Amino acid sequence: MITVHIVFNAHLDPVWLWPWPSGLDALLGTCRSACDRLDNHEDLHFCKGEAWGYERIEQIAPPLFERIRAHVQAGRWHIVGGWWIQPDCNGPTGVGFERQIQAGKEYFLDRFGQFPRTAWNVDTFGHTATLPTIMHAAGQDRYVMMRPQEHEMALPARVFRWREREGGPEIVTFRIARAYTCREITMGHVQAALTELPPGIDHTMCFAGLGDHGGGPTERQIAWCRDHAEKIPGCRLVFSSPDRFFDAIWDRRDTLPIVTGELQQHAVGCYTVHRPVKVAVRQAEHALFCAERAHAADPRPEPDTAARLADAWKRVCFAHFHDTYGGTCIPSAYGQIHAQIGESLTVADDILQHALRRRMEAFPDDPQPRIVLCNASDTAYDGYAVHEAWSTHAPYPEQHRLIDERGETVPHQLLHGESLVLHEQIWLLPLLLRIHVEPGELRVLRIVRADASASDGSPAAVRVLGAADELANDASVALRLKDSGELQLSADMMLPLPQLDLVDDPSDTWSHDVDRYGAESIASAEWEKPEALDQGPLMGALEVRGQIGQSTLVAEYRVYAGEPFAELLLRVAWAEQHKALKLTVSPPGPLTGHVVGIPGGELRRLPDERELPAHDRTLVELADGRRLGLVFPDAYALDARADRLRITLLRSPLMAHHDPYRARGPRGIHADQGVHEFRFRFLAGPDITGRDLDRQALMFHRPLLGADLTRGMPPE
Repeated sequence: MITVHIVFNAHLDPVWLWPWPSGLDALLGTCRSACDRLDNHEDLHFCKGEAWGYERIEQIAPPLFERIRAHVQAGRWHIVGGWWIQPDCNGPTGVGFERQIQAGKEYFLDRFGQFPRTAWNVDTFGHTATLPTIMHAAGQDRYVMMRPQEHEMALPARVFRWREREGGPEIVTFRIARAYTCREITMGHVQAALTELPPGIDHTMCFAGLGDHGGGPTERQIAWCRDHAEKIPGCRLVFSSPDRFFDAIWDRRDTLPIVTGELQQHAVGCYTVHRPVKVAVRQAEHALFCAERAHAADPRPEPDTAARLADAWKRVCFAHFHDTYGGTCIPSAYGQIHAQIGESLTVADDILQHALRRRMEAFPDDPQPRIVLCNASDTAYDGYAVHEAWSTHAPYPEQHRLIDERGETVPHQLLHGESLVLHEQIWLLPLLLRIHVEPGELRVLRIVRADASASDGSPAAVRVLGAADELANDASVALRLKDSGELQLSADMMLPLPQLDLVDDPSDTWSHDVDRYGAESIASAEWEKPEALDQGPLMGALEVRGQIGQSTLVAEYRVYAGEPFAELLLRVAWAEQHKALKLTVSPPGPLTGHVVGIPGGELRRLPDERELPAHDRTLVELADGRRLGLVFPDAYALDARADRLRITLLRSPLMAHHDPYRARGPRGIHADQGVHEFRFRFLAGPDITGRDLDRQALMFHRPLLGADLTRGMPPE
């Protein structure tokens, strides 16, 4: 006899085909309805997660909140999940996931004195491999999910032990059959929950209740369960909750099969569609993390800073929501979302800038102008940085130099600035310099006069060669843009210049029933003649303009003195419809695998051509043992096969378009039209590791803070 635990819930998307205020109205109505059902049926159980919703109810409808609290205390309203929201489970950073869980945990412990063991992401579009480790660290060892479904990924059983890697912590996981809600309960809906149970497990869960825009259990559903409690051969139905189910099988958990690694694929289009929200969330996560560290080092922190940081993180965590981050909401809903993320970025920026300048107040006066650089990250910054310094000299006099705290010369190079305005009194000078700054450290550089004959100690110059179509440095890195182009990253690593390709993408917003995009390109970028932008002791740059389809391109290639990488800064004015843009890298030999960044870790994948999510970088493994590193902090998915790796940059489906709807609505909007900017680094070497690539990506995500200090300079 199998016990079927009927789990009544009301999956509610706070943002999707409606803006968040409409989701809030649905939340209030749903929870009132759920309380009414619990009041009228003493044996009924109801499950609801997401701290965001509970906090909204507490703020708006205190009497309803107290009704919920009473049902929680009675043991019939079950808090599940416990996170701030049900997030996209591929996109947030490792820190983002930690704050997502932390925000929910702190709220539920404070208001209800409990935090659920059972995590719950029933509508999320895939699950990164590091989640078991992250959940276990937060005190959760049970998980309920649904996607990928049976037709998308074969699993050994409906209930299994899930882990990141061999030897890692295990999470007992249940995959929902068919759907997490339903309008009507049917025999088929219940019988689906009886399938794929592992040997010896005589309990399962069947999920019911109205969902999407809320609702929860209806009287008709409750009556159906009562009528059929003993009528399905071989099983009995009971009103229950996930914790009751897991408790019932817990002493047999060691017999469950083990699944290692990520749970993919579903809705591969969500890795890349509506790029602005992904860029904004990633930027806010890193900025808030650095702001937390800056606040801890602030000698005179403002009293409300901790609360402001917590609130800012909650707004970012709300933007983690799987339809929001996944890019599947209606276009008009994103205005409020971007405003909320922008508020969080403003909070982070204020905290960072104020804390730095309060620390600078401790410095003594100095007659020389000073540049102060701060590393607010938790990892060392060891690379090139740009700071726009003040100068009252026009142009910047060559007889000046930068010196560090020990009086040693800091090599630097003057770059072209953004401003095209002539100013007679104040000049902002974009200075490129190579510097090492430890976590939390302040570096102070002085601008001093020097004899015209004095050496500035600069490394060997980067060379612009040929007809301004080649770059080379002193670390065996060279770029050649003529003809099809070549990229040399070391003495034994030469490959074609990365290529931009268009592929057809007729799929909907989610890319339902698609696990990859076009195998062959329908167009490649065409480029004009390159022009030299910079040539100096530290960096050389070439700019080339081009076209692909209806979209215009500006590519700036850079090499730096002493660095083992080449850099590409790409600007795309995207104007395509139902196309995808890929950056194609063709390694000089068969690709046998690659180790891709994922939230809080890394994962080795085989080159099977599937579209899969990626964080910041991948380390390509060639058959002959050579390694090629790719860093891409502004892109979020890729595919790989033996002869190439393609990073997905942009897609242009109709927004909020869900197959099988085929007709184009009169107000349909194609995704991501407009200007987008990307950064890439390419490097090679036998000893390159994922950590090396992560450090490169973090220097993009967490640039040094800079400030000018003139206190103590003479009046003139």
